[in-house]
Amino acid sequence: MNGYWEGPLPKPQVRTIDDMRSVLAEPGCTADQPLYYMYRHLARSEEDRRWLQDHRLSYDITVIPPQILCGEYVKTKGHHHPENPAGVGYPEVYEVLEGTGHYLLQTRDADDVVLVEASAGDKVLIPPGYGHVTINPSPTRLVMSNLVSTAFSSNYAPYEERRGAAYYEMEDRVFVKNIHYPDAPPVRYCAPVELPELSIERAIPLYDLVGRPGSVEFLNRPERFMDIFRRLLGGCMFAL
Repeated sequence: MNGYWEGPLPKPQVRTIDDMRSVLAEPGCTADQPLYYMYRHLARSEEDRRWLQDHRLSYDITVIPPQILCGEYVKTKGHHHPENPAGVGYPEVYEVLEGTGHYLLQTRDADDVVLVEASAGDKVLIPPGYGHVTINPSPTRLVMSNLVSTAFSSNYAPYEERRGAAYYEMEDRVFVKNIHYPDAPPVRYCAPVELPELSIERAIPLYDLVGRPGSVEFLNRPERFMDIFRRLLGGCMFAL
């Protein structure tokens, strides 16, 4: 974590193979080490911590070491966000700090599935209405940060009930369709984008949005930014 965080880190939450069996391509797979680590509610000062709490936000860092699980690249469990009081799903924004991440997004009924490949410095916005899984498809570790509202708890059940996302990413970056999504369309590929209207730019580290209420308003009040969200995935290309 050197270079990504100043000062001590809290004890991480850890995902093990047993935590992940319900979403793996091969549930019987074994692993002798944790799959990934989550450092929650980080702040570089008490002032920053109070600001994040007052604005109902969390800044987190996740570390996913490289690993292949019975032919499948290591990944996060996957979750959906609920709707806010205005009836719009809460978004989330990620920044890749090291390595390469594949962000596999899908609507709740999986009628749209999108892959965003991001490398160090890229930001990935998860728009309202999309669940997401993060995959490490490389031989090096993936380190990423995120900003997200603390007004809700993530919902993992839809991914657990259908044995993961609509596609599994296997070795050599081959996408295999999950049989529990028989009607899922082909994956669309979308490059990371910069959204200056939301202060999502390569030149601006994600943590620098702390202390800037206008730059993070979209995380709790996404209904005010729907035009931007509607444009976000419109230019994606079919990858499969």
